[in-house]
Amino acid sequence: MERFPAGAPRGQWPAESFAAERRREGIPARVVMDLDSDSFLVIVEAASDEHSRAKEPLPTRPPRPHPQG
Repeated sequence: MERFPAGAPRGQWPAESFAAERRREGIPARVVMDLDSDSFLVIVEAASDEHSRAKEPLPTRPPRPHPQG
Protein backbone atom coordinates (compact mmCIF):
# COMPACT_ATOMS: atom_id res chain seq x y z
CA MET A 1 0.00 0.00 0.00
CA GLU A 2 1.28 3.45 -0.89
CA ARG A 3 0.01 6.76 0.52
CA PHE A 4 -0.18 10.07 -1.39
CA PRO A 5 -1.29 13.42 0.08
CA ALA A 6 -4.54 14.79 -1.31
CA GLY A 7 -3.03 18.25 -1.83
CA ALA A 8 -1.15 17.53 -5.08
CA PRO A 9 -0.66 20.48 -7.47
CA ARG A 10 -3.57 21.16 -9.81
CA GLY A 11 -3.68 18.73 -12.74
CA GLN A 12 -1.36 16.18 -11.13
CA TRP A 13 -2.66 12.84 -9.88
CA PRO A 14 0.31 10.99 -8.28
CA ALA A 15 -1.81 8.22 -6.76
CA GLU A 16 -3.59 7.53 -10.06
CA SER A 17 -0.24 7.59 -11.91
CA PHE A 18 1.29 5.12 -9.46
CA ALA A 19 -1.72 2.79 -9.75
CA ALA A 20 -1.62 3.01 -13.56
CA GLU A 21 2.06 2.00 -13.55
CA ARG A 22 1.27 -1.06 -11.42
CA ARG A 23 -1.59 -2.03 -13.75
CA ARG A 24 0.73 -1.72 -16.78
CA GLU A 25 3.01 -4.19 -14.98
CA GLY A 26 0.05 -6.57 -14.69
CA ILE A 27 -0.45 -5.96 -10.97
CA PRO A 28 -4.00 -5.14 -9.86
CA ALA A 29 -4.09 -1.74 -8.14
CA ARG A 30 -6.85 0.64 -7.04
CA VAL A 31 -7.02 4.08 -5.47
CA VAL A 32 -9.14 4.84 -2.41
CA MET A 33 -9.51 8.01 -0.34
CA ASP A 34 -8.68 7.96 3.38
CA LEU A 35 -10.78 10.81 4.69
CA ASP A 36 -9.27 10.68 8.19
CA SER A 37 -5.75 11.39 6.92
CA ASP A 38 -6.81 13.41 3.84
CA SER A 39 -4.74 11.20 1.56
CA PHE A 40 -5.14 8.77 -1.29
CA LEU A 41 -4.15 5.15 -0.75
CA VAL A 42 -3.09 2.88 -3.58
CA ILE A 43 -4.02 -0.71 -2.77
CA VAL A 44 -1.76 -3.13 -4.65
CA GLU A 45 -2.60 -6.83 -4.76
CA ALA A 46 0.25 -9.10 -3.69
CA ALA A 47 1.58 -11.25 -6.50
CA SER A 48 0.98 -14.95 -5.96
CA ASP A 49 0.39 -18.07 -8.00
CA GLU A 50 -3.35 -17.74 -7.44
CA HIS A 51 -3.45 -14.16 -8.77
CA SER A 52 -1.23 -14.89 -11.75
CA ARG A 53 -3.45 -17.72 -12.98
CA ALA A 54 -6.66 -16.96 -14.82
CA LYS A 55 -9.50 -17.35 -12.37
CA GLU A 56 -12.50 -19.44 -13.21
CA PRO A 57 -15.88 -17.80 -12.63
CA LEU A 58 -17.71 -18.80 -9.50
CA PRO A 59 -20.63 -21.17 -10.02
CA THR A 60 -24.04 -19.56 -9.86
CA ARG A 61 -27.24 -20.93 -8.38
CA PRO A 62 -30.38 -21.06 -10.45
CA PRO A 63 -33.02 -18.54 -9.31
CA ARG A 64 -35.54 -19.75 -6.76
CA PRO A 65 -39.13 -19.95 -7.95
CA HIS A 66 -41.48 -17.33 -6.53
CA PRO A 67 -44.09 -18.69 -4.11
CA GLN A 68 -47.60 -18.85 -5.51
CA GLY A 69 -50.26 -17.17 -3.55
